[in-house]
Amino acid sequence: MLAQYTLPEIGKIFSQDNRYQLMMDVTVVACEALADIGRIPMEAYREIKEKAGYDIQRINELEAETHNNAMAFLICLAEYVGTEAARYINIGLCSEDIADTVTALQVRQVSELLQGRLHQLRQALVKLAREYKYTLMMGRTHGTYAEPISFGLKMAVWVKEVDRSILRLNQARNVMLVGKLSGVTGTFASVDPHVETFVCRRLGLHAAYVTTQVLQRDRLAEYLTTLAIIGSSLEKFAVEIRNLQRSDIREVEENMAEGQVGSTSLPHKRCPFNSELVTGLARVLRGNALAAMEDIPIWHEQDASHILTEQIIVPDSCALLDYMLYSFTQVMEQLHVYPDNMRKNINDSVGLVFSQRVLMALMEKGVRREKAHEMVMKNARIAVDQQVDFQFLILEDDEIRKLLSSREIMDLFDYDCFRKHIDYIFERADI
Repeated sequence: MLAQYTLPEIGKIFSQDNRYQLMMDVTVVACEALADIGRIPMEAYREIKEKAGYDIQRINELEAETHNNAMAFLICLAEYVGTEAARYINIGLCSEDIADTVTALQVRQVSELLQGRLHQLRQALVKLAREYKYTLMMGRTHGTYAEPISFGLKMAVWVKEVDRSILRLNQARNVMLVGKLSGVTGTFASVDPHVETFVCRRLGLHAAYVTTQVLQRDRLAEYLTTLAIIGSSLEKFAVEIRNLQRSDIREVEENMAEGQVGSTSLPHKRCPFNSELVTGLARVLRGNALAAMEDIPIWHEQDASHILTEQIIVPDSCALLDYMLYSFTQVMEQLHVYPDNMRKNINDSVGLVFSQRVLMALMEKGVRREKAHEMVMKNARIAVDQQVDFQFLILEDDEIRKLLSSREIMDLFDYDCFRKHIDYIFERADI
């Protein structure tokens, strides 16, 4: 299944090439800011802007010597720019000034991609919600029969959860959209604050109000936790699909491609593989979120404990969620829905879904709740144990018949009662 999916956009965002390009962009704009206040000659800035470049192979060679990626990048950039102009690059700045600002730019790029995925999933869910708005299915609580809902209503619940995911992602993205160019301990001792303001405005970021040498990692923890929450919502949806596809329920089913094999030993198997995959990957996202929280504590003004962790968990989490959204959207766009089986499962309840309506009718006749509950439960247990129609038992119960007429009882067993407020719910939810 993974082989059918490629990561062109995610891969590009977190590629070496894109990161070095963003590092170069930040560096060049910082030089422009320095020239703007006369800290470096304007001619030097123009030369830096014109000649700036990098070569990934050369950076890798230099990193093998220096064991410092930022230094390797700066040396390579200097080789392109030339000795005279290169001495004005990154005056007063540290490597984290560039690295953290670049991470913010990458988060902005990837968030736009993930937002697009979320909107695509939302469209698929809205389509199902509207199509099956009035299609009744069994509602289940504690894994057992409750009262009917509509399949469209189930989808509407998911639509609003996706809406919250879209909002959460936007909020977490905004928390991350900050730049930092305040020097080695965040005091601006070696760089004018104008540089940070200039660079952030030019790049569409906000300047962090106060920092150490690094942006504080609670920001990134919030972002990756948000991705994990979105992944957990997808897992919730996927688990429901898996349950509804069970052989004893079979109300929906994932589409299987022509030639796709469900089992090497059981040719009849049709398995919810993609939903199971989403379930498993959500666990990895939550693990990555925990690692991001572990990165929040930093010794004093800076240490390097978080760097390698972030190089793994940031692109990893973004790529995982991108794939999960892609895969589950495919599930929902191609989902097989079986209304006949939904109706069959409701009928298999032998009418017990109306037990609350009978209870309420007795209470309206003045019967105390506990007594009414006992009267209904007695018949419900017989219906379950002997698989006898619940309505028939209520009609034959002399105690109940003293309070409710045959017509009143018949009117209670009306499936339209479960549909009557669906339009109101959809209107309130704006679906």
